[in-house]
Amino acid sequence: MEAIEELSELSEAIRQAAAVLADEDVDETSSSSSKRPSTFLNVVALGNVGAGKSAVLNSLIGHPLLPTGENGATRAPISIDLARDSSLSAKSIILQIDNKSQQVSASALRHSLQDRLSKGASGRSRDEIYLKLRTSTAPPLKLIDLPGLEQRIVDESLLREYVEHNDAILLVIVPAAQAPEISSSRALRIAKEYDSEGTRTVGIISKIDQAASDSKALAAVQALLLNQGPPKTSDIPWVALIGQSVSIASTQSGSASSDNSLETAWRAESESLKSILTGAPQNKLGRVALVDVLAGQIRNRIKLRLPNLLSGLQGKSQIIQDELVRLGEQMVTTAEGTRAVALELCREFEDKFLQHITGGEGNGWKIVSSFEGSFPNRIKQLPLDRHFDMNNVKRIVLEADGYQPYLISPEKGLRSLIKGVLELAKEPSLLCVDEVHRVLLDIVSAAANATPGLGRYAPFKREVVAIASVALDGFRTEARKMVVALVDMERAFVPPQHFIRLVQRRMERQRREEEVKNRSSKKASDAEQSILNRASSPQTGGQQQSEGKFEGNLKSLKDKFSKKEKDVPPAPPEGSALKTAGPGGEITAGAMPQYVSKGSSPF
Repeated sequence: MEAIEELSELSEAIRQAAAVLADEDVDETSSSSSKRPSTFLNVVALGNVGAGKSAVLNSLIGHPLLPTGENGATRAPISIDLARDSSLSAKSIILQIDNKSQQVSASALRHSLQDRLSKGASGRSRDEIYLKLRTSTAPPLKLIDLPGLEQRIVDESLLREYVEHNDAILLVIVPAAQAPEISSSRALRIAKEYDSEGTRTVGIISKIDQAASDSKALAAVQALLLNQGPPKTSDIPWVALIGQSVSIASTQSGSASSDNSLETAWRAESESLKSILTGAPQNKLGRVALVDVLAGQIRNRIKLRLPNLLSGLQGKSQIIQDELVRLGEQMVTTAEGTRAVALELCREFEDKFLQHITGGEGNGWKIVSSFEGSFPNRIKQLPLDRHFDMNNVKRIVLEADGYQPYLISPEKGLRSLIKGVLELAKEPSLLCVDEVHRVLLDIVSAAANATPGLGRYAPFKREVVAIASVALDGFRTEARKMVVALVDMERAFVPPQHFIRLVQRRMERQRREEEVKNRSSKKASDAEQSILNRASSPQTGGQQQSEGKFEGNLKSLKDKFSKKEKDVPPAPPEGSALKTAGPGGEITAGAMPQYVSKGSSPF
């Protein structure tokens, strides 16, 4: 156990070194989520249904936490992150949830796991069940109990997710009764697929007591323990277990020496194995031997990784030394120098940020798209048709009586109409502000990641991103207030140009209608003059004969035009400023043109 604790410290140092080489934040990786990053302390159990995987892991933990059974008790991946606390008693288990700790019992945890597994049995859930525990009996490992390999949820993607990490230790668990057919074991085949050299694989032969009367199985087990088995198994260290030592200890928990019950059970397990496997090496029997073998494999993996890590750290150190030489000694030893480095990094970040915005790199193009695409589309989707419906406009205009009762002008109604439309523009404008804010937050993160200098100072990088995000939040608040103020300002002051343009457009339409009317009258008079000219010219006999017809036509035309002139309404008195247009004599302008002609405004 002490060896694994030392290896745990060394593994943490190597993990931090790997994070430094990858320009990652060591603090973020150390406080990571349930799925610990690839470390040397991950142990993944592989085996068929009923192989005894959960019992083996219970023996490692020192408590019967995991449900066991012959029909596949594990129906979803279970991950148990263990931390050793020597100050606890042998029976104590501390469950850690977020930043809170709670003491629980092994039976309560086991029943809770059984309930969760039974609920997800019908759906065959692949969601991982994660537990973080502190005990005094378990090594500081992360144990992962996968479902039996025959179960349908165990496919290639699930195996790759847990087994592919090149530092995870693979436990190949095979029952003693199946030892003669070890070459056909699927668990062994998967381990060889991901670890062809066998440097991170440990073989476990479980349920030795159940095969005690099977001489063929015992002979195959002894051959595996002596590394005399099939060629596929010769480069893998093998350990034999009964797997019931925890159950034995739990039955003794009521005795006076309960603190030593686990050690007693583990010694009893070793003695039982020695009596069954008389010719097997004693350092490969029992739970204590399993812990030692795991420590040996972890040590071998660390030795393989150390040369590459040391080489990488040396290269990184040289880069840092060159950077210090470039910056100068004052940059390191004085506060002014540190401030100068920080300002230089901020300038680099600013340049990257502006490149994203002005050059359209990354998400920079989305800002233009927000103003030229999303915002106009939202404006077009406003219910303007319903607001400018002719019935609605007529209603508003007819209800308006101007600012004074004697004024015949609908500017009050038109103001109400314009204010209502401008009020509708608030929501699309605010949505545009929020959309641009989200894009700018993404650009801040992208610019920070694209700044080489910030990658070397992860805490400073986090601080720069946090400060920029807070500043953007403040800008968004100010921008929202500004948008609302601009819309309210436009609503509060509707300039006279709105009404002047309205009158001008309607007067222009009236002028065009009069021009069309004058052109038609001119054509009629021209036709009448042409007929009169023909009538006064010298006439032949034939012309005299048709003269009566022309005079009749002329008379009918005169009657027609005189009738039209009678239908036209009389012009208003010369002193009136009221102007009308259209067949119904609609009022186009009343008092308003008087204000316009005098160069003043009614508001």
